Amino acid sequence: MRTKQELSAAIRGRRRAALVVNAHSRRGRRLHDTVHSRLRAAGFTLLGTFAVDRPGELDRALAEAADLGPDLLVTGGGDGTIGAAARLLAHRDVALGLLPLGTTNNFARTVGVPLDLDAAIAVLTDGKVIDVDLGLIGGTRFTNHVGIGLSADIMRAAPPRLKRAVGRLAYPLTAFGLLTRHRPLRVTVRAEGQEHTFTTHQVYVANGGFHAGRPITADADADDRLLVAYPVGGASRRGLLRETARNAVAGRRRTLRDEPFLAVRQLWLETDRPASIEVDGEPYGRTPVRIGLDPNALRLMAPADSPDH
Repeated sequence: MRTKQELSAAIRGRRRAALVVNAHSRRGRRLHDTVHSRLRAAGFTLLGTFAVDRPGELDRALAEAADLGPDLLVTGGGDGTIGAAARLLAHRDVALGLLPLGTTNNFARTVGVPLDLDAAIAVLTDGKVIDVDLGLIGGTRFTNHVGIGLSADIMRAAPPRLKRAVGRLAYPLTAFGLLTRHRPLRVTVRAEGQEHTFTTHQVYVANGGFHAGRPITADADADDRLLVAYPVGGASRRGLLRETARNAVAGRRRTLRDEPFLAVRQLWLETDRPASIEVDGEPYGRTPVRIGLDPNALRLMAPADSPDH
C-alpha cells in the first residue's frame, strides 16, 4: 500500500477518479450533472460515474467504482452515503473524496471539508490524504455516530421528501410527532472497568465531532482514538427538548472532560428493553451492542492544513 504522501501525489498528478452520487440525498439529484462537469473542468479523468436512484443500489455502485482502480473515489451524498463509502474503502489504497450533498453533513464538517461545492472540489485538487478513525458497531464500521432511542425512531419515520424540502429541520419536525408517545430508556454503559447508568430518551456514541450539523464539543474529532458516549437529557420529555436546544448552542464551549461525556476506546451498551439503533443516519438493529474503534482505518482527501495524527 502506498504511503499517504504517495497517494496524495498520485491524486494531484494523475487525477484518476471515479464518481458516485446519491441522487436521493438532499442536493444529489439536482447537482449530479454539475458535479460531473466541474470535476472534469478541474482536470480529473473520471474512470466511471454512477448516479444512484434507488436505495439498494448504493453499495453495488460504490463497489463497481472502486473496482475501476481509481486513486480517488469521489462520493456525493449525506452521512449515510459517506458511511457506506467509508466501510468499503477501509484499509484500501484508495482515498475517499467528499462532496457534502446531504442534510447535516456531519462527517464533512468533522474533517473540515467545506459544504460549498466548488470549495469541496478544491479540496480534491489541492488537499492532502489523511487517515482517520472509524467506529465499529458489531462488525460494521461507521464514520460519525451511533444513535440509540428516539433518533433511530426518527430516522425510520422522517419522510425523504421532507428532508429534501427543509433539510435538517425534517428531523425535529418528525421528532415532535414521535416524542409524545416515546418512553425513556434505562441505559447501562460498561467501559474501562466502570459502569454508568442513566435514564434518557436518547444516547449517542460519536466517532466524529459533529451531530445534527452542530459541534458536539470543542475537542471531539475523528482522529483522536476515542469514542464519545453521552445521553441527551433525562427521563422527561421536557428535559430532552431543553438539552437538545442547549446542545445546539453550547457545543464549542464544552470539552470531553465535562459532564455528561464519556470518552473511551470501546464500550458495551444495553437498555432495559430492546431499543432501535441508527448508524450514520441509517437503521441498524437493536440493543444490546458493543461499540469500538478501528484506528486510522480510512484515507480521505482533506484540506492541506488538516492535522493528521
